[in-house]
Amino acid sequence: MERFAFLFLIIGILITGCQSTDDSKNPDVSLTPVSSFSHAHGLAVDPFDENKLYIATHEGLFVLIDGKNLYRVGKKQDDYMGFSAHPSVMNTFYTSGHPRTGGNIGIQRSQDGGVTWQKLSDGISGPVDFHSMTISPADPNLLYGWYGALQRSQDGGKNWELVPSDLKQVISLTAHPKEKDTIFATTAKGIQVSKDQGKTWGTLSEQLGSAAVIALAVSPSDSNHMLSSSDPLGFQKSIDGGKSWQKIEQDAGVILFIAYNPKNPNRVYALNTEGVIYSSTDAGEHWSMFFGQ
Repeated sequence: MERFAFLFLIIGILITGCQSTDDSKNPDVSLTPVSSFSHAHGLAVDPFDENKLYIATHEGLFVLIDGKNLYRVGKKQDDYMGFSAHPSVMNTFYTSGHPRTGGNIGIQRSQDGGVTWQKLSDGISGPVDFHSMTISPADPNLLYGWYGALQRSQDGGKNWELVPSDLKQVISLTAHPKEKDTIFATTAKGIQVSKDQGKTWGTLSEQLGSAAVIALAVSPSDSNHMLSSSDPLGFQKSIDGGKSWQKIEQDAGVILFIAYNPKNPNRVYALNTEGVIYSSTDAGEHWSMFFGQ
């Protein structure tokens, strides 16, 4: 019961609102300096500028530059739940979630680094609110989202289809960096893996079979190297494709999101429930505080 109470707490953190960060004093600029962000829903290193770390939040998109300068991106302060950076097209992001005025966003895309957004689709039975979304680095036309069931787009997010499966209690989705048909889902009962674009699923690791896995990241250079965060096992690392896991000794609290630097996979970032970002320069062996209090 304690474990499921923890899971509900984490889901509550990912879904519910929180207090606003600093408002823009000059709404005409695309980047507004701020001192903090809150209630994050996503984390991604810019594939074309490794000095930029993007944080999708309940109140819009933020970018951390050089590890010290934080900015709100654009004027929008919508709730960006599912968030993915395009792996091969500069300044292109996808998101879902809630408009600030209420309702659901559906699926939208930005082609100017998150300053403005254009709606692509409502999704199936939408407008959807994907709390988790991922794009395949191996085939960027292939996107997945979770809205009570798995949905898939094969044309860059314009058209979507339901993918019938027995997948349940999904917390996050992660596409394999090199195998276009492979996708991972973290769930309330471990990590599930599909080798056929979500049609059939199997347990990735018996070791994590009873754990509520919150986050998963796969190294873009070596898919045998993975990092995960779970209850009750904490922050862990795998070097055999997720079959076995070893605990990472760190004092970073509960990790919600993990992001590899695509250009330098030894550099990894992790964001915890308090909004503090940690970094590793040795592929996750050791961690230090990067930004926050």
